[in-house]
Amino acid sequence: MDVSWFQQQPVVSLSLINSLHLPRDAAIIDVGGGASVLVDHLLEAGYRNLAVLDISEQALAHSQSRLGGQAEKIEWFIEDITKFSPTRKFDLWHDRAVFHFLTDASDRLHYVTNLQKAMAPNGHVIVATFAKGGPEKCSNLDVVQYDEAGIAVELGKGFVLRSTRHELHVTPAGKEQAFNYFHFQKID
Repeated sequence: MDVSWFQQQPVVSLSLINSLHLPRDAAIIDVGGGASVLVDHLLEAGYRNLAVLDISEQALAHSQSRLGGQAEKIEWFIEDITKFSPTRKFDLWHDRAVFHFLTDASDRLHYVTNLQKAMAPNGHVIVATFAKGGPEKCSNLDVVQYDEAGIAVELGKGFVLRSTRHELHVTPAGKEQAFNYFHFQKID
């Protein structure tokens, strides 16, 4: 896949996930993970309760084809995250490629509402967004940049910020993009 956000090795995401010491049967969803290889790495690490959500059927089909028979071990959702109706609870919500594209406040509200519904008690949320001073557009689409204060306001009082990591991502085209990875935990 030739998309600007693609990473062969999702190093920061994997590092954050590993730091959580989740059991291998933890329910994990990768939001916007269509063509991402994160799920490949999670399968290889022994996680066995995985889901991937993406609006693009083509991106999900690419991942399913890449994974072959392993794809049957994953729950696949072809959904717009703002309209997603979670049918179960997740211990980890990972989003490396969606939230910063939600430029409309009502879309962000729907996202957060669905996030709240989908999270298990004390569940973890990893959201990566373009950092302040980062790109204003990605794939010719407007984006919203976030720092700790801005993302905390968006997620609201039901989540507490546990950590932030910064990454200077180099796209397949060789351009640098400043990202922030925010780790939140749901509080009840």
